[in-house]
Amino acid sequence: MRRLPVFVLMLLLSLVFQKAIAQKVDSVKVDTVKIDTVRTDTVKIDTNQLNRYRIEPGKNILPVHLQPLNLRPEYIPVPELDYKVSYWRKNIIFGFNLNQSAFSNNWSGGGISSIAVGTNFDYKTEYNKEGKDFTSELILLYGKLKNRGQIQRKTNDRIFWDNKGSINFAKHWNFYGSLSFESQFDEGFNYSSDVNVAPTLISRFMSPGYLTESIGFEYKPVTYFSTRFGTGTARQTFVLDRNIQANNNYGVLFGKHVLNQLAFQIVSNIDKDIAKNMNLKARYLIFIPYDTPFKMTHRIDATLTAKINRLINVTLNGTLLYDPNTSTSIQAYQSLALGITYKFPSFR
Repeated sequence: MRRLPVFVLMLLLSLVFQKAIAQKVDSVKVDTVKIDTVRTDTVKIDTNQLNRYRIEPGKNILPVHLQPLNLRPEYIPVPELDYKVSYWRKNIIFGFNLNQSAFSNNWSGGGISSIAVGTNFDYKTEYNKEGKDFTSELILLYGKLKNRGQIQRKTNDRIFWDNKGSINFAKHWNFYGSLSFESQFDEGFNYSSDVNVAPTLISRFMSPGYLTESIGFEYKPVTYFSTRFGTGTARQTFVLDRNIQANNNYGVLFGKHVLNQLAFQIVSNIDKDIAKNMNLKARYLIFIPYDTPFKMTHRIDATLTAKINRLINVTLNGTLLYDPNTSTSIQAYQSLALGITYKFPSFR
């Protein structure tokens, strides 16, 4: 009977002890979790130490057989090409203009039936190789006007042939030599306001005619513009018809046929597309004789061409001339034409 209480007492003590241990264990876990959470948020991880435990994969796990690199030339057969390099470039421009009007005899507004025809031909060839250049340009202009009841008259007449050779010696600078010729095709007359007075013959082929030789320096900063400074220029003025010389001698002494002059000459040329389908071509010349420098000659020739389509163009031509050997005032010429202009493709 006495042993039973002792056994019960020991059992109670063991239960109480286990409960105390359980409470202690729970408190320790809670504290540990709290501490671990704080450490995770604040403690930095050293990745270098973690790399010590990294397992590297094995190299060349799969066997690879490397072939030795062997380079050798391979010759590709090329057929012989019969190509020839040409340093020539040629351009041809041909134009034709027609203007016509007709009136009946009883037309109340008045008017005169007329027909006008004009043609132009421009041929240019150029050779350029290794700083050596040769350019030749031929310009031919001719036009006629016929009014009813009147004799036919010229509206345009010119022959101009310019040749230039140059050698490049500095950037944008060339040494050049040139030869140019200028005259006209047909007879030219001076018409009086009095219809009863016969027209006076004042010009024809080689009356006058001009031949100019020049050497000097050329400045060409861009492809479309150039200026020649002819320090040594000689010009011959020809009047071969004595009848014309009696009316206008063009500076040639009576009884002579040729006037020789030495001069300083400047020639500027521009040929540029100033807008879409619009081209400006102009030439300015100043001729200053060494013996009479105040009797200088100025001439400006300009052509503005507007392209409507492949064949139809509008052309505006103009010339200003001051030549003391022919007139003491400025001479002017202008024409506006709508017609056919065909430019042959550049060929070599």
